[in-house]
Amino acid sequence: MNDKNVDVVCVASWNVDLVSQVPQPLKRGETLMASSFATSPGGKGSNAAVAAARQGASVGLIARIGDDDFGRMGLALWEREGIDPRHVVQAAGERSGVAQILVYEDGDNSIAVAPGAGSGLNAQHVQAAQGMVSACKVVMASLEVPQRATQAAFALAKQAGALTLLNPAPALPVDVALWRMVDVLTPNEPELQTLSGLPAHAGLQDAAQVLLTQGVQAVVVTLGEKGCALFRSGAPPVFVSGHPQRVIDTIGAGDTFTGALAAALARGEDLELAMRWANAAAALSVTQATALGGMPSLQATQAALQNN
Repeated sequence: MNDKNVDVVCVASWNVDLVSQVPQPLKRGETLMASSFATSPGGKGSNAAVAAARQGASVGLIARIGDDDFGRMGLALWEREGIDPRHVVQAAGERSGVAQILVYEDGDNSIAVAPGAGSGLNAQHVQAAQGMVSACKVVMASLEVPQRATQAAFALAKQAGALTLLNPAPALPVDVALWRMVDVLTPNEPELQTLSGLPAHAGLQDAAQVLLTQGVQAVVVTLGEKGCALFRSGAPPVFVSGHPQRVIDTIGAGDTFTGALAAALARGEDLELAMRWANAAAALSVTQATALGGMPSLQATQAALQNN
């Protein structure tokens, strides 16, 4: 694969998910017996990159991982998924990131992330990938990677005329300069409320307007089983209904949405149609366990759209 063949570049976090199944959220100081434990590939960036690749996009990564067994797990995954890892740096003597995940009986989850080597990703790593970024159509990132790296990548994307897509998870303070570089923001509802600074009872449109005023071009809010909503300045909101599914677990649903959205935008879909593709893909992703287990192909997503 060469740089010109990459449609989507992901400034990526890589974590190994350490997943325990428990009955309900833990109270402070409480111990619960887990019914199962498993390790699986994770990291919002890696997950979104896999989702985009399964949706037919050619994908390249900019990432920093450990030179441990978990790092080698990532390289093996990206090779299987056909993702270009040439700009993945293995940091000698450092550990890869991990995410400790508790999955509850209703399929919901809580996650604690230790980014490991990923916390060292910086603008120099992005500059080394300038050729790949300059030739792509979409650059995506999440807030699991250092904002200095994302800002550098988005600046290159803007110079090249590529779209920028940010999944603001976890919901951390964001530099104003980065907001102005974001073409499409994909928060879930709690993330939107946190980033807007408005009280919990504020409406989606009011919360989205705060971010649009900061310079974001479009806000696509994921609403779980209720679907998603699009907000843009000077345009009426667009709401897309959810696809009812039997939920096994919701790990990676937001990442699937972001990756599928990036893939649809890269193949030339307009934003409203792209969010319908992403909405269908995210719904399919919750029907199997682990972040990647239910992550669908382009063909499966197309069938879901036709049958809905």
